[in-house]
Amino acid sequence: MPVQTLMIPTEQLEELGLSDEMNIHYQLSPEELVQQALTRGEGKLNSTGALCINTGEFTGRSPQDKFTVKDAITENTVNWNHLNIPIEEKYFFRLKEKMLAYMEDKQDIWIRDVYACAEPKHRMNIRVINENPWSNLFAYNMFLRPCEEELENFEPEWHIIQAPSFKADPATDGTRQHNFAIISFTHKTILIGGTGYTGEIKKGIFSVLNFVLPQNKNVLSMHCSANMGKNGDVAVFFGLSGTGKTTLSADPNRKLIGDDEHGWTASSVFNFEGGCYAKTIDLSEEKEPEIFNAIRPGALVENVVFFPGTNRIDFSSSKITENTRVSYPLDYISNAIEPGIGGLPKNIFFLTCDASGVLPPISKLTPGQAMYQFISGYTAKVAGTEAGVTEPKLAFSACFGAPFMPLHPGKYAEMLGNKMKENNVNVWMVNTGWNGGPYGVGHRMKLSYTRAMITAALNGSLDNVEYAPHCVFGMMMPLSCPNVPAEILNPRNTWEDKTAYDIKANELAKQFVTNFEKYASGVSEEILAAAPKVQE
Repeated sequence: MPVQTLMIPTEQLEELGLSDEMNIHYQLSPEELVQQALTRGEGKLNSTGALCINTGEFTGRSPQDKFTVKDAITENTVNWNHLNIPIEEKYFFRLKEKMLAYMEDKQDIWIRDVYACAEPKHRMNIRVINENPWSNLFAYNMFLRPCEEELENFEPEWHIIQAPSFKADPATDGTRQHNFAIISFTHKTILIGGTGYTGEIKKGIFSVLNFVLPQNKNVLSMHCSANMGKNGDVAVFFGLSGTGKTTLSADPNRKLIGDDEHGWTASSVFNFEGGCYAKTIDLSEEKEPEIFNAIRPGALVENVVFFPGTNRIDFSSSKITENTRVSYPLDYISNAIEPGIGGLPKNIFFLTCDASGVLPPISKLTPGQAMYQFISGYTAKVAGTEAGVTEPKLAFSACFGAPFMPLHPGKYAEMLGNKMKENNVNVWMVNTGWNGGPYGVGHRMKLSYTRAMITAALNGSLDNVEYAPHCVFGMMMPLSCPNVPAEILNPRNTWEDKTAYDIKANELAKQFVTNFEKYASGVSEEILAAAPKVQE
């Protein structure tokens, strides 16, 4: 066991329910954690020195097994639904006691003190307790790291207890199956068991911040990436998986604030995290040089396979999962800002991959439209290689992150609308999907065109051009844009069969309206008025 200069006070361990007779590996360096994982046979090094591990049965989050304790704090504040699932407090107590007893039997335990939120006045101290070293490495990579002086009197506000090998008994523990992630806002603790997928750790704290910051701090929490230009202008990018959120925010001419989770205060946009958790499927140095070169010693790579007979990662392989991932500290990205704090945003981009070919490549939204589209969180997922699938699957995820939003989406949308109006922010919808027809007929929007449109929005080139409203969705479409052919800017013009376009646009509008019905009672008239106009 390594020599440790810092120790957790015995009374804090006893308060938690742990014995100081255990082998407590506290605040180990990435090098020590990697070596321990290798010694324990829990991972292998790839050709660039990153630790590669397999998360086991679960290679992604399990939304149906994420619970929130229903108590005096949450009963009337959480928007209970199929993603915000209640659990009785007695089950939280039972599972916590069983998990800690399980960890006592294991003898070895890994503990790390970290914090979330780069903005000092919103800092949240967190103690992460893991049953293996590589999960503790993930916590090191993804959260913000206190200096040694800060650790001397560190007092955690929240605890995360994570034991992938511990399995719940659904018959007695109140869970759906053996895996679970449970948040108690009263006891400020997250329990994660039965799953080794590390993303549950970071998304647990994101869910906590999405509950605490908007209600108690008047801070809008956002599932987005953010960057900053040379003049200090901040841009925010919302988007679900596959829309280009990471790719489009990684601009060599702008500094990266963060790639996934941020807060918007009265004076700043700040990163919640200290690292990045990037998808690696089909990763290449040409397409994503920053992520590719971040896979080095200290990085944690999940669920990849090697080329036969080598330790070189085959990034094209989805043998284990499509959701292959790498976590690494933010300073592995050459143009990242530290600390991750920028000024107020001037531009917000809603990224959608519209496989119907209906939405414009870029359009400008009114505050009402922005709030409506924010609550809708639309994109479309294409099945791709699945045999026989010819139609894409529409996806709506409220606030571009529904599984992590405990409050009613209208609360976040109202805050967004107020901040937009107060700060005179431009909001753009950018379709990175299809043009000239739907999936199977049209073609995917060229990345070079999308980049050119975003650049034009950022540098003000779209401020004084002529606009026209979309015939169904109402957003304003620029009629010209530097370095982009004018004929693609109005999607109806790119369809050979204009009647077919009108039918498809009406079909998509109906999908929006149907999806929005469940939110209608909790939003303003301004938002309701921004719905697309369905033709009967």
